[in-house]
Amino acid sequence: MQPYLHIGGNEDGLSHPVPNDVETVEWRVGVTGKETYHRETLSVWDVSTVVYIHDSLTPREVLVNHR
Repeated sequence: MQPYLHIGGNEDGLSHPVPNDVETVEWRVGVTGKETYHRETLSVWDVSTVVYIHDSLTPREVLVNHR
């Protein structure tokens, strides 16, 4: 299955295909800027999924702020 990076915040609603098993993704912002996302695995019992977390956030902050 093709993984996708789903962007929130100022770029809310944008999606970008991500190559399998890439550890870091950079997303262009404006003409010269970029944002960096790092690969993490979210697991509950025997089910897991890959998520990409913005460089400025910890995994805990992502879960607490996603309501």
